[in-house]
Amino acid sequence: MPLGRQSHRHHRTHGQKHRRRGRGKGAGQGEEGPEALAHGITLGREDTPSQRVQFILGTEEDEEHVPHELFTELDEICMKEGEDAEWKETARWLKFEEDVEDGGERWSKPYVATLSLHSLFELRSCLINGTVLLDMRANSIEEISDLVLDQQELFSDLSDSMRVKVREALLKKHHHQNEKKRSNLIPIVRSFAEVGKKQSDPHSMDKNGQTVSPQSVTTTNLEVKNGVNCEHSPVDLSKVDLHFMKKIPTGAEASNVLVGEVDTLDRPIVAFVRLSPAVLLSGLTEVPIPTRFLFILLGPVGKGQQYHEIGRSMATIMTDEIFHDVAYKAKDRDDLLAGIDEFLDQVTVLPPGEWDPSIRIEPPKNVPSQEKRKMPGVPNGNVCHIEPEPHGGHSGPELQRTGRLFGGLVLDIKRKAPWYWSDYQDALSLQCLASFLFLYCACMSPVITFGGLLGEATEGRISAIESLFGASMTGIAYSLFAGQALTILGSTGPVLVFEKILFKFCKDYALSYLSLRACIGLWTAFLCIVLVATDASSLVCYITRFTEEAFASLICIIFIYEAIEKLIHLAETYPIHMHSQLDHLSLYYCRCTVPENPNNHTLQYWKDQNIVTTEVHWANLTVTECQEMHGEFTGPACGHHGPYTPDVLFWSCILFFTTFILSSTLKTFKTSRYFPTRQ
Repeated sequence: MPLGRQSHRHHRTHGQKHRRRGRGKGAGQGEEGPEALAHGITLGREDTPSQRVQFILGTEEDEEHVPHELFTELDEICMKEGEDAEWKETARWLKFEEDVEDGGERWSKPYVATLSLHSLFELRSCLINGTVLLDMRANSIEEISDLVLDQQELFSDLSDSMRVKVREALLKKHHHQNEKKRSNLIPIVRSFAEVGKKQSDPHSMDKNGQTVSPQSVTTTNLEVKNGVNCEHSPVDLSKVDLHFMKKIPTGAEASNVLVGEVDTLDRPIVAFVRLSPAVLLSGLTEVPIPTRFLFILLGPVGKGQQYHEIGRSMATIMTDEIFHDVAYKAKDRDDLLAGIDEFLDQVTVLPPGEWDPSIRIEPPKNVPSQEKRKMPGVPNGNVCHIEPEPHGGHSGPELQRTGRLFGGLVLDIKRKAPWYWSDYQDALSLQCLASFLFLYCACMSPVITFGGLLGEATEGRISAIESLFGASMTGIAYSLFAGQALTILGSTGPVLVFEKILFKFCKDYALSYLSLRACIGLWTAFLCIVLVATDASSLVCYITRFTEEAFASLICIIFIYEAIEKLIHLAETYPIHMHSQLDHLSLYYCRCTVPENPNNHTLQYWKDQNIVTTEVHWANLTVTECQEMHGEFTGPACGHHGPYTPDVLFWSCILFFTTFILSSTLKTFKTSRYFPTRQ
């Protein structure tokens, strides 16, 4: 069994004879070599953690200590006498924490981990008093367990029975969350483009001309992606979540955090291990990537929650950009402690009575840069100097003036051209089906809705059919030639108001609405070409939040005005008897009669239609017939335009306020604690 190797960079673990010799000489746990001592003298123990971290990060890198992206997994166990136990995955970190929920059925949404300050100090104490093994050479979890336990025996009294029990715990099977759902069906997540690429790839044939099986191809891809040789640790693809595997960056390594309770222990056993090189340990990690770091914490029964929080702290700090690099470049225990101390300098403490720890914090859209922590400055990331404003002042190169005719358009084409074809290839995937359906509904709904309103406002000149055809043509053209293919096109509230005003203008001045609308469209296209030619889009960088909210307020006011105007129109069309008396309900009536003083328009209509008023039975006419023949409604139940019909207005008011209350309730329900992200 290889126990270690000599290196110019680190002090390695010696053989058993050297251990006993070291014990006799009074060697202490975490002993450093001459180079590590020189490193400590050069750096100076009086330096701040930030300065020590800056010194560590400034050291030259070698091939074995180049930082990689890390995937961190937290496994827990509880071993009691007479009970069968196994390691169970409880959380994982790619960039943010995800917990196993609903009894191990699903993963939670990623969220920002919140840690207790006590658990961070407990973690620091564990690294001070525990075993730290840097650059261990081992090929299996058995070898790692033996090396850790040998180091424990060297500096503490670890009985043979306790050693056997701890080793048994470390070698227990690891159960991952995805194994339960994988037992029924392995979902197909490969896209059509990938399938076509693999079928046409000449390298998918072996030397004898036989086709390589898909499973072997996938295994090879996983090995190439992460730079792992799986000769000693074959990968069982039936237990691999291929969908989650795609999220892991190429060349990523694993950091395994193992915490738990063992009934035979009377004190905790702590070990921090860095493997060199990283090794693929079969069954240890959820995804087949090589393991670089292991943190082991096993202790007496009864403190499981405390061990869990310490494990979360270790896993979270491993995802920190600065400590992540420190862990790769650390030469001894003091370097790791400096990394933790620097992390504690950046921590912001929230008072316990002023926030709810059960609320999960959503990951930020843009993760802030940690470069300030690598610069000389004061604690908590407040550097002493002011960073100069980047060139351009407000935005990137997309919104900068070029000074040439159509210069911005030419640069946009150059930026888009390398990725144009891949946008269509990437869309040929089963994962995009939900996006297709969503965009279809999102584009169709406003087009049909506003098309119906336009048809009513323009008396059928532009209706739902025309709106649907126009949105289809413009949507296809925009998606083919624009840089933002997911932009939702269609009619909006301001467009509807503009069309109503334009139609009323044409009607008042006897103009052709469709002809004028075509002229407006051509003029708008000409203005767009002028704006593109002069790089006028660079002015977008001066649009502030005030401008956006002012435009949004305009749209809201328009819709509110339209809704209230509709109610007023209904009140005029279907009037209400405001002075009715219950005792006179049997006396109310409304009949059609001949007008007492008909105007010239009515007399001309009767003459053209050959209507003789004395021969018409006016009282038997319906409301529509009475209005067509220019009759007059008389009676205590008549309004200006006909009989009172209160049901229409009252029912419209009920629908109006019910829709408003329902939408407000759903909006509030969306942000309530009912959903897991708000717990």
